[in-house]
Amino acid sequence: MRHIAVAPAPDHADFMLISGLGLRMADPQTFLAVARITSAHGVKGEVRCEVITDFPERFKTTRQLFAGEQHAPIELERARLDKRHAILKLAGVESRDEAERLRGQTLYVDEADAVKLPSGTYFWHDIVGLTVKTSAGEALGIVSEILPTGSNDVYVVRSGRRDLLIPAIKDVVREIDLDRRIMIIDVIEGLLD
Repeated sequence: MRHIAVAPAPDHADFMLISGLGLRMADPQTFLAVARITSAHGVKGEVRCEVITDFPERFKTTRQLFAGEQHAPIELERARLDKRHAILKLAGVESRDEAERLRGQTLYVDEADAVKLPSGTYFWHDIVGLTVKTSAGEALGIVSEILPTGSNDVYVVRSGRRDLLIPAIKDVVREIDLDRRIMIIDVIEGLLD
């Protein structure tokens, strides 16, 4: 899964939205999910993980992870990447049995350690919760979720009447302003029908 959204910019000929998972926790410290432990690997305490970040190379430089919903700090000693999986050696996990007990745990990084995104690019948790308005100023609702599709993602906007499906394309999404917590869209034919 991927977890960033690229906002349209007037100087970009091609627009795409990269989708996936970026979680904002309710804690004062905010965490982003980067991997999910799927099994033990070998007999020396390594774990095999499903990578849930667009930046798997981060495991080669990241040293501090947080495990599970308690966000228990754990040091990352080393990592190997294999397609959409990572083999990680976590400090204090020395046997296959210890590694197996971690199965199902999600691994997080502190949001402050998140990969720095290019201008006009946002994590999903930055987009979810934005108020959506038309370029004419009409409030349509709040982005409640993002649906990944084959060609572009779709913002689900919860309105008082029904959910609206807004394609994340440059012909529709005109502006994302995180400071004001709004998204401005152009209404194309059939969009609100």
